[in-house]
Parts: sequence; C-alpha cells; structure tokens
Amino acid sequence: MENHKLYFASDFHLGAPNYQSSRKRERQIVSWLDEVKKDATEIFLVGDIFDFWFEYAAVIPKGFIRLQGKLAELSDAGIKIYFFKGNHDMWVFDYFKKEFDVTVIDDELILDRNGKRFFIHHGDGLGAGDVKYKMLKKFFRSKFCQWLFARIHPNLGIGIANYWSSKSRLASHQNLWVPTEGSESDWANNTYRDIRNEHGDFDFLIMGHRHNPFLIRLSEQTTYVNLGEWVNNSFYARFDGKDLELLEWKKD
Repeated sequence: MENHKLYFASDFHLGAPNYQSSRKRERQIVSWLDEVKKDATEIFLVGDIFDFWFEYAAVIPKGFIRLQGKLAELSDAGIKIYFFKGNHDMWVFDYFKKEFDVTVIDDELILDRNGKRFFIHHGDGLGAGDVKYKMLKKFFRSKFCQWLFARIHPNLGIGIANYWSSKSRLASHQNLWVPTEGSESDWANNTYRDIRNEHGDFDFLIMGHRHNPFLIRLSEQTTYVNLGEWVNNSFYARFDGKDLELLEWKKD
C-alpha cells in the first residue's frame, strides 16, 4: 500500500474568523492536498471544513473556490473523497456530490481497509452528557429547521453566520479548554465502550471536533486519534496500510 495511502483531516473552519486569515488557511490546505495527492487513494474530511455552510436551492456561500477546485481535480484524478458533516457544516446537502462526486457522510462511517477496521465520525454528540447540544443537533438537522432557514435571504442568513464566526472562541484563542492526555483518554475510553457495544471492536477511532490533536492507544488493538484543527495548527493523519500516524503540515 506504499502508494495507496488514506489521509484524514478535520476542522478547517474556513470562513473564520475573517476573510484574510481564512484565505491564508485555504492556501495551506490546498498545498497539503497537492502533497497528499501523490500517494492518496482516499481522503477523509472529517467535519467542520467550513465554519458555516448552507446550500440554498440556487445559492451557496461565496468563496472557498480554491478548495473546491482542488477537490474537483483530485476527484477527477480518481481519488475517493469523503466529506463528513460537522456541527458547523451540517447543512451540506448534495452540492459536493453533484459537482465533485464527493461522498457525504451524515454521522459515522465504518469501513475495513487492509485488514484494519475504522470508525470515523466528526465527534459531536458522542459520549455521555451534553444533552442540550444533542437536542439542538436533532432540531438543526430536521427538514423543518432547514426549510425555515431557507426562507431567510442569503445576505442575512450568511451574514449572521459570518458574524458568529468572527466572534468564535476558536478564532480568538479565548477560553479554550485544553485537555490532558489522561482526560482525553478517559473520554475516548468511555465513548468507545458505547461504540463497541453497538458496532463491535475497531482498530482505529478517528474523530475531530474536540480541536486538540491526540493519538492514544486505548488497548493493544485499538487506537484513538483526534485530528485537531487548522485555525491555530494543521494536523492530519495518514494510514499506510499498516500504521496510522498523526502528523503536522508545516509547509507555507
């Protein structure tokens, strides 16, 4: 599998906190995709690629054209791309499927590659607690909520979303809880217990959402990876057919 690798990244949060920093980050992402296309067979974008996204019937948020062009290029070259809905871009519908033949994943993706079993999920709504968010997620993903938002003119709807992005804690580096490896391991073990009860054992759990990069061995068989985020860092994971590595992209 030397030239047939799997790549994973999440939480680009394109659009936050402003146009200038988002454009710079987009160039970083495109340079990373240019590099991984040399040996990638599959690329997994594990949620919150955009800080906000809503597909109106005939309108999408402007910008991000360099990323879209690169996704089209990679897809046309035969690289399989998966796009996971995150809590910031849960209103991705069919645009990426139609334009770039990208597979959109609503929740988890379970797959086997080279004798290894993967559980991949953005990570929002998993684990115990956070009942309020889980209820909000169910409402925001409802057809009724999407119909309501579609009634708002794009200038207003996207304008409100961009304002929220500019004030986000992630963008401003404020009040971000940084977990220790021990606390992250406890969360991952508790979450994996629920996943295993429903789906069985896995070799790799791959998630984003929590914004802190970790690679933690939960057992002799199972490894948990959190992919971090790209607003303040630029981490990604690579599977070479045997091992899963967590790496940082440094190239300008």
